[in-house]
Amino acid sequence: MSRVISANNPLYLSRKRRNAAVLAASSAALALGLFWLAWILFTLVVEGGSALLRISLFTRMTPPPGSDGGLLNAIAGSVAMAGVGTLIGTPVGILAGTYLAEFGRRGWLASGTRFLNDVLLSAPSIVIGLFVYTIYVKQVGHFSGFAGSLALGLIVVPVVVRTTDDMLKLIPDTLREAAAALGCPAWKIVTSVTYRAARAGILTGILLAVARISGETAPLLFTALNNQFWSANMNAPMANLPMVIFQFAMSPYEDWHRLAWGGAALITLAVLALNIIARSLFAKRA
Repeated sequence: MSRVISANNPLYLSRKRRNAAVLAASSAALALGLFWLAWILFTLVVEGGSALLRISLFTRMTPPPGSDGGLLNAIAGSVAMAGVGTLIGTPVGILAGTYLAEFGRRGWLASGTRFLNDVLLSAPSIVIGLFVYTIYVKQVGHFSGFAGSLALGLIVVPVVVRTTDDMLKLIPDTLREAAAALGCPAWKIVTSVTYRAARAGILTGILLAVARISGETAPLLFTALNNQFWSANMNAPMANLPMVIFQFAMSPYEDWHRLAWGGAALITLAVLALNIIARSLFAKRA
């Protein structure tokens, strides 16, 4: 017979008090984190909301001090460099993650690659910027949008590798075995079975990587620098939102401060939207 535990049992009361204490501490930590997040979002909306509501923010170039203007060239430069960086890093990340999950489950190469990928994933972005500055910018003798895209692409790679590896490992081996039993070659199993089953998770990783690079400033400081004017030339210095925000926020001009707040709010809302979309896709996959 099982013994009924009394509500007055000392062990039960001790565990109940411990559970209540840990639950209270966890709730307090959650509330603290949400408080700072809400404060940051509130400050961005209050300070940058007026700039976001002005159509000139999206239609006019960055102005000289004392003049009205917008962030069109910076927005276009950020979108261009983030897009090219994603195109550079995504194929490399997906192929590397596919090798780790499908063909390199055992052996020193796979474990070593995963370790190095985790190191790169946690490396400060300024290190990536210095690396690209040394191997590219210093060699060609000038800053450029290509250099900025290369730096952002290197940041994309470890994020996509990690998510692709994890998503493909979640696919049951029975699906691969069933396809192999039908005579499918290995490449066909990967492209038609595992990729199709893991596409939502892989897309989630790509979106998270885009969100990661959207607000990066340090790598662009050593690669793309900045440009006060409109430029679609990727082989020349290119305007970008993070650098413009930094420059305008450090200036003594109120009109530049307003644009800096507007740019910061724009980046924050864009990253928030990408994270919500990524989590929605992953929730549908789960």
